[in-house]
Amino acid sequence: MEDEEMEKKVQQYLQRKGFRLAELALQEDRNRLSTSAVSDVALHRSDNDPARYHDGYSKLRTWAYSSLDQYKHELLRVLYPVFIHCFMDLVAERHMQEARSFFHTFREDHEVMHSRDLQKLEGVLSPSHLEETELARSLRQNKFRIKLCEYSYELLLQYLQKTQALVVLGVINEHITFEVSPGQPSLISDDVDVVSLIGTSKDLAKQINQKEVHWGLLEDSVEERMEKALAESDKIEAESKDAEADDNKKRNAEGGKQGTSLKKTKKDKLVGATGKNVKTETSMVSVAPRVKPELTIPATPIEVEQSILEDLRNRAQLSSVALPSVSFYTFLNTHNGLNCSSISHDGSLVVGGFSDSSVKVSPFRLNHLCHAIYISSWYNFLTFHQVWDMSKIGQPAKTASSQGGNGSSQGGRISTVDEGKKPYTLFQGHSGPVYSAAFSPFGDFLLSSSSDSTIRLWSTKLNANLVCYKGHNYPVWDVQFSPVGHYFASASHDRTARIWSMDKIQPLRIMAGHLSDVDCVQWHVNCNYIATGSSDKTVRLWDVQTGECIRMFIGHRSMVLSLAMSPDGRYMASGDEDGTIMMWDLSTGRCVSPLLGHSSCVWTLSFSSEGALLASGSADCTVKLWDVTSSTKALKMEDTKGGSANRLRLLKALPTKSTPVYSLQFSRRNLLFASGALSLSSS
Repeated sequence: MEDEEMEKKVQQYLQRKGFRLAELALQEDRNRLSTSAVSDVALHRSDNDPARYHDGYSKLRTWAYSSLDQYKHELLRVLYPVFIHCFMDLVAERHMQEARSFFHTFREDHEVMHSRDLQKLEGVLSPSHLEETELARSLRQNKFRIKLCEYSYELLLQYLQKTQALVVLGVINEHITFEVSPGQPSLISDDVDVVSLIGTSKDLAKQINQKEVHWGLLEDSVEERMEKALAESDKIEAESKDAEADDNKKRNAEGGKQGTSLKKTKKDKLVGATGKNVKTETSMVSVAPRVKPELTIPATPIEVEQSILEDLRNRAQLSSVALPSVSFYTFLNTHNGLNCSSISHDGSLVVGGFSDSSVKVSPFRLNHLCHAIYISSWYNFLTFHQVWDMSKIGQPAKTASSQGGNGSSQGGRISTVDEGKKPYTLFQGHSGPVYSAAFSPFGDFLLSSSSDSTIRLWSTKLNANLVCYKGHNYPVWDVQFSPVGHYFASASHDRTARIWSMDKIQPLRIMAGHLSDVDCVQWHVNCNYIATGSSDKTVRLWDVQTGECIRMFIGHRSMVLSLAMSPDGRYMASGDEDGTIMMWDLSTGRCVSPLLGHSSCVWTLSFSSEGALLASGSADCTVKLWDVTSSTKALKMEDTKGGSANRLRLLKALPTKSTPVYSLQFSRRNLLFASGALSLSSS
C-alpha cells in the first residue's frame, strides 16, 4: 500500500514538473513489473539480445523518414544521438561484432553532418576505448540538446508510447534534453546549433560568459589622435566658411549668388575628397569606447607614427559597392613543402615557412604596383609567377650568424642567396617543420614557430636571429604579434596558449583550459585580450592580465583554424575545418551570424581597416568578401525586437586557378594582400 502511494506521488510530481518522458518511463517500468513470470523471463532474454539496438534504431529511423515533410527535418535530429549511444552501448556490453555491423549499416545517415566524429568513433573497438577516446568519453558524460517545435515533440512522444521502444526510450531519457518551442518548426539552415552537446562544458560556458568584457579601443591611440586632428581641421574649415559666408552675403546682394554657389559646390567636393573622406571611413572605429591598457604599451617611434597617419589619410573607403583591390602572391615549385605564409602590413615583405625547417623572406618593390591597384575600380589578382624575383637581385651572397637574446648561441643562420633568377633571404635555425610565421606591425621583426617546440625572433633589418623562446612542450601551431608589437602570443599542441614579451625568454602568462590542441591565436585590438581556437571545436577569449578565460564560444562542428578581430574590437570571426565561418559579438558572447560558402578549410580571415568587409581565404582556392556593415546594423535593429540577425551577405567570390589561400592581410590603406602555393593536385 505504501509503495502504491509513493508511486502515485512520484507520478503527480512528474506531471506537475512536466517531465513527460520520465513519466512515460515510469509507466513502462510498472507495466513490466506487473507481467507474468514467463513474460519476465522473455523480457530478460530480450534485454540481453544485442539485436534490440538494431531493431529499435531501425524502427525509429523508418518512422522519422516517413513523417510529414514539414516536421521530418526536426524529427531526423533525434537519430544521431540515438545512433551514437546504441553503438557505444553495444561496445560497452562487449558485443563487438554486432557493434561494428550496426555502425557500418547506419553510418551513411550521418556522414554529411558528422563525418569527423564518425571517423574518430570508428576506432572504438573495445570498452576500454570508450574511456580512452576523448570524444567517446565526452559523449557518454554529457547530454545532447535538440531543438524541436511543440508539435514535433508531441509526435515523438506518441511514437515512443505506441511502440514501447524501451531501448530508444532509455537512450532519450539518459542522453538527450529537448528544447521545445511553440509555433512552426525551425529550419536547420537557419540554425547551426539545433543539435549540440551540453553538460559540464555548457554549464561552464554559461558561467564564464557572464563576466564583463571591455571591447573598446585603447586610449590615445593613433587613430584617436587622427580623429582629433581631423576635428580641429573641420573646426578651422567651418570658421573659414562662416567668414566666407559673410562676404558672400554682400556679393549675393549684388547679384553674384550663382557664381558663389558654384564655387561653394566645388570646394565641398574638394573637401570630401580629402579629410572628410577619412572621417567617414573611421566613424565605425571612432564610436567605439576607449579603455585603459592592462599591459605596458611601448612607445611608437615618430617616423612610424607619421607613416601610419599618412596611410590613414590615404585610406581607400570600402563598402558593399566599393570593393577592395587584391594583390595575390603565388609560390611556385614548393613541392608541397610550404606550410605557412605571412605578409607584412605594407605588402613589401612576404615570408614562407617550410617543412625543411627553413624560413624564406621575399622583399617586393610594390610602390608602383600599389599605385596601379589603387586607381583600379575592380579586382586585380596579380600572380607573381617568379615569386622569388626580389629587390636584392644582383647583391652578393652573404651569410650571418648571431647570438640569442639570452646570451647563448641559438644556432640561427641567415643567408641572402642569389641563384640567378631566384634570390631570397633564408632564415635557418629550427630543427623541425615551420608551422607559423608573423611580421611585427612595423615589419622590423619576424616570428616563426616550429614542431621543435620553439619560437624564434628574427630581425628583418639586421638579418639576425635574436632570441629562441622555449616553453612549450610540443609543436607550436601558431604565433601572432600584438597590434602594438613587443608582445606576442603562441598556440600549441600542448593545449595551452602563452603570452610572451620580446625582452623575456619565459612566457608572461599561460592560458590553459582547452580540451585539445590550440590551433590558432589572435590578439584583440586593445591588447587586453587574446582569442584562441582549438580542435575541441570551441573558441575562448582570455584576459591577458589575469590569464582567465572570460568567454567561451560554442557552435563550431569541427576544429577552429582561423580567427580575426574587427577594428572596433566588438566582433570576432572564426573559421573551421568544414568551411564554416561564425561571427561573434564579444560583449554578449553569442553568434551574430554563421557564414556558409566555403567547401573546405578556412585558413585565414581578415577585416578591412574600417571594419566594413570581412575577407576569408580557404583551401577551396577562393577568397570571399562578406558585407559586415549591413548585418551588424540589422543586429542592432533586431535586438529590440527579440529577433536574430540575418547571415552576412556574400559580396564576391574570387577564385584562383589552383592555389589554396594561406594568408590574407588588409593594409592600412585597405589594399588586400593574399598568398598561397600553387597546388597541381587541385587543378
